[in-house]
Amino acid sequence: MNSDKLLNIAVDAAENKKAEDIISLNMQGISDMTDYFVVCHGNNERQVQSIARAVKEAVHEQDIDVKRMEGYQDARWILIDLANVVVHIFHKDERPYYNIEKLYQDAPIESYGQVVH
Repeated sequence: MNSDKLLNIAVDAAENKKAEDIISLNMQGISDMTDYFVVCHGNNERQVQSIARAVKEAVHEQDIDVKRMEGYQDARWILIDLANVVVHIFHKDERPYYNIEKLYQDAPIESYGQVVH
């Protein structure tokens, strides 16, 4: 599956669980690790875990393996590695601290759904 389709699957799954401030960073030409980062947050640990489960289930329905998922138990920052797309799901209190958007400010950014600040 190409990176753009995988990106859309991940974003749709996050939107379906009411993830907030969903963005993608186009990492092509910036990083050799992945084509896209998806960054979003949930308002509590349960929602963060729910978003992560939804992304995992959505890609499994397309016969795509999750390469790695970290941080699920603590649900403060869950990272889901799908190879060409890496999904970062933060707890709302953690997202400003790590500020991935600023760290990769050279990457083209796309916003999805409702932006909440």
